[in-house]
Amino acid sequence: MTDSDHSPELRVLIVAGNPLAQIGLGTMLNRVGGVAVIGQVSPGADLSAEIESRSPEVIIWDLESSAALEQIGAVTGSAPILALVPDTNSAAEAWSAGARGVLPRSAAAEMITAATAAVSQGLAVFDPTLASALFPARVDTLAEELTGREREVLGLVAEGLPNKVIAARLGISENTVKYHVNAIMSKLGVQSRTEAVVKAVRMGFLLL
Repeated sequence: MTDSDHSPELRVLIVAGNPLAQIGLGTMLNRVGGVAVIGQVSPGADLSAEIESRSPEVIIWDLESSAALEQIGAVTGSAPILALVPDTNSAAEAWSAGARGVLPRSAAAEMITAATAAVSQGLAVFDPTLASALFPARVDTLAEELTGREREVLGLVAEGLPNKVIAARLGISENTVKYHVNAIMSKLGVQSRTEAVVKAVRMGFLLL
């Protein structure tokens, strides 16, 4: 197998106030693969200089407290930030500060790696358990409006499946699928299946 058979690893800079957290997170991610940890620094370091010298593609920030939120806002234009947060309040604050992705500090290495790849491509990523903190007014209302079957259909639409396949998967008619899709788009206030998926992700009740 040649080098060309491997996907290039994403260059990741870890920011964590606790040295043990730096080492533990770096070791965990290296075991999973998919990322190359190019540095582990403290929030108290000269982050702008570290980012300029190392050129990370993504910054993974272990946010133990809200003390570093101003620093997140100061460096968000340098590289997308994936914040690992201890609670829902910190999640909302990190999101507002400019983090592109927000996951719990307890997230598995595989989830962190997948989220790192997503934010590197310009996508916004967050754990569903944090959605109500990030979008409190909109998520609860809309999640109640969609029926269980509509959410099932929406999940399959998000997989890119056509109505015929969705119908076979759920054991319903194709006309019934069309009805559900139309109802979903109406409730979300969108004009296409793609817009429905994008809006559902943004509002927190669909995770790709």
